[in-house]
Amino acid sequence: MGDRKYFGTDGIRGTANTSPMTAEVALRVGLAAGRLFMSADDRRHLVVIGKDTRLSGYMLEPALVAGFASVGMDVRTFGPIPTPGVAMMTRSMRADLGVMISASHNDYADNGIKLFGPDGYKLSDKTELKIEAMMDEPLDEGLAPSSRLGRVKRIDEAPWRYVEAAKAAFPKHLSLQGLRIAVDCANGAAYKVAPTTLFELGAEVCAVGVSPNGTNINDECGSTYPETLAAAVKQYRADIGIALDGDADRLIVCDEKGQIVDGDQIMALIGKDWARHGKLAGGGVVATVMSNLGLERSLQAEGLTLERTSVGDRYVMERMRSGGFNLGGEQSGHLILHDFATTGDGLMAALQVLAVMVESGRPMSELARQFEPVPQILENVRYTSGKPLNNAGVQAAIAAGDAQLKGQGRLLVRPSGTEKLIRVMAEGDDEGLVRSVIGDVVEAVKAVR
Repeated sequence: MGDRKYFGTDGIRGTANTSPMTAEVALRVGLAAGRLFMSADDRRHLVVIGKDTRLSGYMLEPALVAGFASVGMDVRTFGPIPTPGVAMMTRSMRADLGVMISASHNDYADNGIKLFGPDGYKLSDKTELKIEAMMDEPLDEGLAPSSRLGRVKRIDEAPWRYVEAAKAAFPKHLSLQGLRIAVDCANGAAYKVAPTTLFELGAEVCAVGVSPNGTNINDECGSTYPETLAAAVKQYRADIGIALDGDADRLIVCDEKGQIVDGDQIMALIGKDWARHGKLAGGGVVATVMSNLGLERSLQAEGLTLERTSVGDRYVMERMRSGGFNLGGEQSGHLILHDFATTGDGLMAALQVLAVMVESGRPMSELARQFEPVPQILENVRYTSGKPLNNAGVQAAIAAGDAQLKGQGRLLVRPSGTEKLIRVMAEGDDEGLVRSVIGDVVEAVKAVR
């Protein structure tokens, strides 16, 4: 992964207008991915493109469109739509490829390009590496003749087709009538579709983060800044709060008292409910190495398993598909409901939480604490160059930490897939020991120059 030139753990991402997030790179993605997904037959090929509300989307979208059209692919653009909406429409419209322009939960200055195959799933590492290899070829490689250029159209109803799909994921015998829901759309891709979906299912909706201006996406709002949601819940005396991120593929919930509920608790809530109703496939849940040990113990107590993968919802999805699971996700709120979606979907996950709430008749504060999390600490250490994890001193500190926590906790040290950061996470029943182990590893990483 570290040797890749363009792709990280979730597509291509970076600061807009600096490499690799430039118009030229976007053009090269269109040229390369277009050629790779054009089959030899004579039919018209189609790519669909959605985006969030970042200012730089206006720069990247036309560059991608130019690349795809110049190799002969027809293009349909959707405007602002959640990432799972693009995945859904790729399959629904029988497109050869889907593209989402978004940097998810990052600041507006960043942007990214995520690619979906014709089946609506994120591309494999192998396919991304093929695209990378083709991106550095000459710009005039494989261009279509003038008569075979792609045609481009805007599809305005795409977000509303996603609304209908989201509503269909909510149990038909239930209604949100009588519920007051605060929803924070992060001034991002779901700023229209999330409030509309909740309203049409019967809720009284109090929406914040629904006034995007190109630079306020995720700015003190959304799932990465849940304080705004908690304040809205209290202000509107809402029964529950729902916060999405910039591209609406992750969810954080807030109960009626303003307490934040993370992805692990939400997975436990949905997983146990589905198991009780005979709807949980695979006998358990898939999560990443970051999920709390308390989640694992809680599921085991109900006879369910927790399978762990590398960080990234793509790896969660791959394990779900290979093992026949229909529920998985990340502590950060990426939740994948395979019965309804091919990628993380914050709105559809929220609807499952609401279904449990409505059916049980219990307040969110009672449902929120599915398990007691063990103390878990995460520290990020920034570095400037090299590979600190190859350093002998760092490796010795990690080995010592593993030995100390053996049997009563876990230590996880990994490089970020998108920034020059080493992420150091430890958890265990003894908080003092966890802090000590974290401190030793962080110091060892900082000592590398």
